[in-house]
Amino acid sequence: MATIKRVGILTAGGDSPGLNAAIRGFGKAATGHYGWELIGFRDGVTGLIENRFMELTPSALSGILTVGGTILGTSRDKVHKFVVDGETRDMVPTIVQNYEEDGLDALVMLGGGGTAKNAKRLLDAGLNVISLPKTIDNDIACTDTSFGFATACEIATDAIDRLHSTAHSHHRIIIVELMGHRAGWLTLAAGLAGGADIILIPEIPYSVANIAATIKARTARGSTFSVVAVAEGARDQADTADYEAARLLVDRADSAEAKRAAKNHLAHVVDSQREHTFRLARELEAATGLESRVTILGYVQRGGTPCSADRLLATRLGVAAADMLDQGASGVLVAACGDDTCPVPLADVAGRVKLVPTDHKWVEAARRVGTGLGE
Repeated sequence: MATIKRVGILTAGGDSPGLNAAIRGFGKAATGHYGWELIGFRDGVTGLIENRFMELTPSALSGILTVGGTILGTSRDKVHKFVVDGETRDMVPTIVQNYEEDGLDALVMLGGGGTAKNAKRLLDAGLNVISLPKTIDNDIACTDTSFGFATACEIATDAIDRLHSTAHSHHRIIIVELMGHRAGWLTLAAGLAGGADIILIPEIPYSVANIAATIKARTARGSTFSVVAVAEGARDQADTADYEAARLLVDRADSAEAKRAAKNHLAHVVDSQREHTFRLARELEAATGLESRVTILGYVQRGGTPCSADRLLATRLGVAAADMLDQGASGVLVAACGDDTCPVPLADVAGRVKLVPTDHKWVEAARRVGTGLGE
């Protein structure tokens, strides 16, 4: 058993449904069951660097289970690249000093892939750190799922349900763009649950000609509309080749100057492909003769009240984090493993992304029910 008396907690990265439920789950177990003191750093890593925090008493944790967002605030700052007066600095030494001055025995960081990397850097600096998996993208390595994903999937599914009626009424192609960065989990899940006719994800580069062929086949069968669910990171085959080539240049750069040039080129490629969904709509309209309309859900997907599944997941992960700390765990991600939880070394998580395998059961299910994947 570890000797824990005072713990800090923060939320980092994009906001996500279930963050407050996780804060509550950990906080109630920490203060009520174990008798620890708990402070919450405001605005993620920024608050940790600037040492801005609030005491998380039982009253502060009351009533937050159903609240969206995070009562602590959040940011995307990096511990080793923090801008101060226009200068980028490594703030890890400052964080270590704050940790010691605040009398902390542990730090709990709720976030996604970037947070796992920040947590690993603080672990390497000697702090007792653990992380909880939060993201609507479901792309964190070594955990079955992350809180936020289920709620976002419900919101996206509801949107696809609603778009079916207007697509049917106007005999149109309706394209709905969903979040997910480089991973297609959200689009794939919501597309299947919402009955999208075509699902396009980053892991399976698409061909406009193949999508058009699927839509024309539907028209020939009497279906005069199609709903296309497309991930924000999905690309056609040509764009994918350009993107992968640009990423390869970054990986192979053998000097700081070459690395900067390669990263600038990659940024240019990404920027040039940013409007790919609208381009897809124009191309499909030209190829099929059907009017095409685009709906981008954006931040709607991660706003509002968390669903029951995310509340349950966040609560049990939060409680498990307190239990693991009491048992002496350090430097781990509290992962969802079936109905249980398990500690996974941050070294196995940081810098990795969980993508959709092209032979995943969800992909196979899409093929079996006749959903087009643009391949």
